Amino acid sequence: MRAAVYEQFQHPLTIQNLPDPAAPENGVVIAVKACGICRSDWHGWMGNDPDIKLPHVPGHELAGVVEAVGASVKNFRAGDPVTLPFVCGCGECPECWSGNQQVCDRQFQPGFTHWGAFAEYVAVHYADTNLVRLPDEIDFVTASSLGCRFITSFRAVKEQGKVQPGEWVAVWGCGGVGLSAIMIAKALGAHVVAVDISDDKLEFARLIGADTVVNSREELDAVSAVRDGTFGGANVSLDALGLPQLAIDSIGCLRKRGKHIQVGIMEAGQHQVAVPMDLVIGRELEILGSHGMQAHKYPEMLEMIRDGRLAPQKLIGKIISLDESPGELVNMNRFSGSGVTVIDSFR
Repeated sequence: MRAAVYEQFQHPLTIQNLPDPAAPENGVVIAVKACGICRSDWHGWMGNDPDIKLPHVPGHELAGVVEAVGASVKNFRAGDPVTLPFVCGCGECPECWSGNQQVCDRQFQPGFTHWGAFAEYVAVHYADTNLVRLPDEIDFVTASSLGCRFITSFRAVKEQGKVQPGEWVAVWGCGGVGLSAIMIAKALGAHVVAVDISDDKLEFARLIGADTVVNSREELDAVSAVRDGTFGGANVSLDALGLPQLAIDSIGCLRKRGKHIQVGIMEAGQHQVAVPMDLVIGRELEILGSHGMQAHKYPEMLEMIRDGRLAPQKLIGKIISLDESPGELVNMNRFSGSGVTVIDSFR
C-alpha cells in the first residue's frame, strides 16, 4: 500500500510503499476512502505524543470500506461503509463497561498508538466496540471530517457543556474544532460569540452561525468584549485551539456558574496552565475536558446530519491527494486557510 511516513519527529514525511496490513482477530482492515488532516496529527509529528513509535503513519480522521474481517468480529463484514472515533475503547475495561470508551484504560488510537490512515489501508482493533456504519446519505469525505474535531466538539457542547437553547457559548479559536463547536451550538439553539485573530476565519464563523465575533488581535481586552457581547458572560466557553492564554481567557469570560470546556491540545511544555482559581471559586465555575466521543453516541449526531440540522460538509475547506499530505501536515502551525483539509485520493 502507499502511505505517508515519517521516520523522525519534525522531519519531512515521504510517500512509501509498505506491506498491506492484516486484520487483527478482533478487528478489521479498512480500505481508506478519505482521511482528515488534523492539528493532533501535527502534534504527533512534533513528538508530543509518547505513544507514537517510529517509523510512523499518521491519520486518525478516517472513513472507508471494510476490506477484511478478523475471526472474532460479529457485527461487520467486508463491504460495509464505516467510520470510527479517534479514541477507540477495548470494550472490556471498567471505563468501557460504564459506556465511556473515550477514556478507555487500554485505548486504541489509529495514527497514534498504531499506524494511521494517511494510507490506502488501515488496521483497526476492537471493531465491534468502535466501528460506526455510515448511512447512505453521508459520503466518505464528510464522514472523515467527523472523526476527531467534530465529534469532540459535539460531545464538548452537548454532553459536557449541556448547552441549552438561549444560552451563550463562547468559542476561542476558529479552526476545525472551533467551527464545529459553533455549528453544533447553533443547532442546539444557543447564541455564539466566536474569537480569533483572523478576520477571514471570523467571517467564516459568521457564515456558519456565529452571532457576534471578536478579533482578539485588534481588541485590547477580548475577555471584556466577550462578556459585554454575551450580556454578562458566556454560559459555556471553549478553548478550541489549545493555548494557555486562551484557556485563561475562556475561564475569564464566563458568567457565574458557567462552564469552561478544554478541547484544544496544548503543545509540549505548555500543559501546566495557571488557572485563575479566584474566578473559579468566586463564580462557582466548572472546568471540564472533552476527549472524543463514544461510537454508541454517534446515532444522534448522524441523525442531525441527515435531517440538515448539522452540515459538517460546509466546514471542509480543501480536498487533497495523499501525495500532497506531507506538506500540508508539517505546515499546520501556520493556521492558513479556513475549514478542514481532507485526503480523498490515495493513488
